[in-house]
Amino acid sequence: MDQDRDIALDIVMGLWQRADLFLTGMLRPWNLYQILIALAVLGLAWALSRVVRPRFHDWLRARDGWPKWRLRFALQLHRRMLLILFVALIWPVVWLMREVTWPSRSYLLGIIATLALAWLAIALVTRFIGNVLVRKAVRVGAWVWVTLIILGLTGDAERLLDSFAFSIGEARFSLWLLLQAAVVLTALFAIARFISHASAANINRNEDISPSMRVLVVKFMQLMLYGVAFFVALRIVGLDLTGLTFFSGAVGVGLGFGLQKVVSNLVSGVIILLDKSVKPGDVISIGDTFGWINTLGARYVSITTRDGKEYLIPNEDLITGQVVNWSHSNDFVRVDIYFGTAYADDPHLVRKVAIEAALGVDRVLGSQPPVCHIVGFGDSSVDYILRFWIVDPSKGLTNIRGNVYLALWDAFQAHGITIPFPQREVRHLNPPPAAAGATEGP
Repeated sequence: MDQDRDIALDIVMGLWQRADLFLTGMLRPWNLYQILIALAVLGLAWALSRVVRPRFHDWLRARDGWPKWRLRFALQLHRRMLLILFVALIWPVVWLMREVTWPSRSYLLGIIATLALAWLAIALVTRFIGNVLVRKAVRVGAWVWVTLIILGLTGDAERLLDSFAFSIGEARFSLWLLLQAAVVLTALFAIARFISHASAANINRNEDISPSMRVLVVKFMQLMLYGVAFFVALRIVGLDLTGLTFFSGAVGVGLGFGLQKVVSNLVSGVIILLDKSVKPGDVISIGDTFGWINTLGARYVSITTRDGKEYLIPNEDLITGQVVNWSHSNDFVRVDIYFGTAYADDPHLVRKVAIEAALGVDRVLGSQPPVCHIVGFGDSSVDYILRFWIVDPSKGLTNIRGNVYLALWDAFQAHGITIPFPQREVRHLNPPPAAAGATEGP
């Protein structure tokens, strides 16, 4: 540790001396002239951007038929118009000065132009990274590293970062090694993410594969890609994990106890995908939740209800609990509704009118005609059950029940069929004396 600290101090002192020499050289006349030329070019680029940016923006607004990715890239050009114009103006100046003056009198301008071009390229390329935090980290890291390369300071930077290190067992971890691992992991994960998304799109378009099998294939492929990317990154940076065997085993045991539910949900998700008990698009009800499956995740199943709410049901609950799958083997669903009519109404007519009314409602299948049966004689009515079939449970059950009840109401009104309500007759067998005297004449 003391040796690493001494190395770091020597490197810092060397960098300080080089920086002092560079700043001292900046005071030379030709270096000052180059700085003034760069500032003049920057001012000209700013003036031009004030003119070009509004016109470029108006031109973009007229590009209605462009793909979304092309519009996003054009917006990035619009946002960095000042840097683009500066790069476009500074390089001709550098080439001109190299032709008419000594190379040393355009050296600083060359560095500025190279830095500006590198920063512009990094800003445009990193825009394709989806995660905002990762994009900013990669952008800043690339800017710093490219700047060090252009200034010729990469060797000193590597030795300085390597001097900050710690050891776990026989494994030595330096800041330089960890940064290398982070960069390689980010790059390989980005490649794995791109490949998985492109492959997932092709798999999801394949109609020969069942929906649940598509999800399983995509999840397995993503797991394999990210796993390969992780181990390849460790091999590239030369990270030796043999000294971490005991430590990783202890961490694994701790994670095993702490993540029991997570692992259970993961395993349950794989079982659901394999046995095909539920799949995206199925209409299910679990407990008081009724809706259709939106997505099958690694940890949960997303269910969207008719009122727009999205429930995230853990996979373990679908394995251990009772689930009603309204569209497991087919989409046919039978719906039952109950009603009653007065005893004075002909039950044969009631059954006929009820069946005809149900057939007149949209979504009620005529290929499997409704049936109506008497289920009992109540205190105030003759009780019936009307059964009919639908083929689209995802469109809701409550609304179809309401439409059939409304059709029954209209049909009963048209045929004079009465829907009774409970009635009670109250008699006084022994009226009170006061009430009895009040009924007698004077």
